[in-house]
Amino acid sequence: MKRICENTMKAEFPSLSCNESLARSLISAFVMQLNPTVSELADIKCAVSEAVTNCTVHAYRDSVGTILMTAKSYSDRTVRIEIKDRGCGIEDVTRAMEPLYTTDRESERSGLGFTVMESFCDKLRVISKPKKGTKVTLIKTLSKICSAT
Repeated sequence: MKRICENTMKAEFPSLSCNESLARSLISAFVMQLNPTVSELADIKCAVSEAVTNCTVHAYRDSVGTILMTAKSYSDRTVRIEIKDRGCGIEDVTRAMEPLYTTDRESERSGLGFTVMESFCDKLRVISKPKKGTKVTLIKTLSKICSAT
């Protein structure tokens, strides 16, 4: 069966910490049309929150930049979410994805952002170029809807 994109959403907002809740609310409203389980919705909200937090804390450091969030839903109940920034980028993505690795030791960061995102999604992809920005792709396939008999 060919997977067909059924819906899409785009949002752009400043990298302010108060917008982490905005991102969670937007993705919740988008995903609710698919009738996810409570657990699936919580997973997606948590992964999106971590991705947006990374943009706010790391990508733009001591400045405010733009975060672009796009989401697509597909006929097989897969949701694909991209969080993009045009911030400082990541020098070594492989190393940055290691649990407990952080470049922000002064703020007592735990270095678990990518680990958390990965644990709540089926797939996580990170593409980054220093001084150009980062794109985080989160993919989650929701369980099939059970019909009442």
